[in-house]
Amino acid sequence: MSRFVQLHYLTAYPPSNPNRDDQGRPKTAIYGGVPRLRLSSQSLKRAARLSDVMRERLEGHMGERTQRLGEEVREHLLLEHGADEARATEIARKIADIFGKVDGPAGKKDGQEPAHVRIRQLAFVSPEERAEAFSWAERMLAGEDPPTDLKDQVLRTADGAADIAMFGRMLADDPVFNREAAVQVSHAITTHKAVVEDDWYTAVDDLKRPAEDAGAGFIGEAGFGSGVYYLSVCVDTGLLVRNLAGDQGLAGRAMEAATEAFATATPSGKRNSYGHHARAGYLRAEAGEVQPRSLAAAFLRPISGDDLMAASVESLEAMAARFDLAYGPQASASSVMHVDAGTGDLKTIQAFVAAQVADG
Repeated sequence: MSRFVQLHYLTAYPPSNPNRDDQGRPKTAIYGGVPRLRLSSQSLKRAARLSDVMRERLEGHMGERTQRLGEEVREHLLLEHGADEARATEIARKIADIFGKVDGPAGKKDGQEPAHVRIRQLAFVSPEERAEAFSWAERMLAGEDPPTDLKDQVLRTADGAADIAMFGRMLADDPVFNREAAVQVSHAITTHKAVVEDDWYTAVDDLKRPAEDAGAGFIGEAGFGSGVYYLSVCVDTGLLVRNLAGDQGLAGRAMEAATEAFATATPSGKRNSYGHHARAGYLRAEAGEVQPRSLAAAFLRPISGDDLMAASVESLEAMAARFDLAYGPQASASSVMHVDAGTGDLKTIQAFVAAQVADG
């Protein structure tokens, strides 16, 4: 088993706005003294988690990030077990409290809606924890008193939730059940100088008569940008296996799925307006025992020229070689896919990363 697996992606996005700031414009960063477009780590991880590849290949092993588990418990008790509303709400609040502080008052008053059973924070809940929570709700409805250590009965420090194992979670009130992320994901930035452009657009009223003014029904403005983005992903394979309760087979499948997801899934912002279904044009996978290093320094001096992808690949590979020269070999093995050069393929890289968590 290799201790670390590193994945370096170069992906060309067409004009788009997949990850917006508080103004609704593409996120940016200053790097190397010039503006770049940026995709946040959070948006990339969410795109991967919700991708078809991860949902299908890791079915039954994906958690849910939600405030609403208590609401589902209440509905389950009401609809499936015929519980009265007050009792269902009481139990749902106790179950929800396992995962975070419950919001709102503790009872129904003067014909108002039932008491809130939603927690204040988003909690990352594994399938095993969800099943145990529903089981205890049913047992409590049947009259069984919950143990004083109910949280210890429901929460897990390791199980089969692949996305929680990869991306971690924090339970502020119960840090013993936090899980350290086995996968570190950088913000993706353009390898070259890039600025936000303005799109001034109009919408036409289909029912406006010719005799009326010729103006549009609506006028708006939106930002967009395009470029070649560099993304770095690092996996601590030992931690991934531990987070998955020692299941190396599941860890390997998770590695395969995540590798493809980061190559093919994109943040969903304004997707219907821009259709930014991008695919990585270059992917370098590395494995070894040496402390991980980003190759973002390859783009500290912004790339320029007529072929930004080719120049980005050249700079990235040159930086990797310079690190090897200065520090010694930074990886014991590697595998590369380069779409424009027609070398390598995704399946080969997936097999390579999955092999890094096998017994060795």
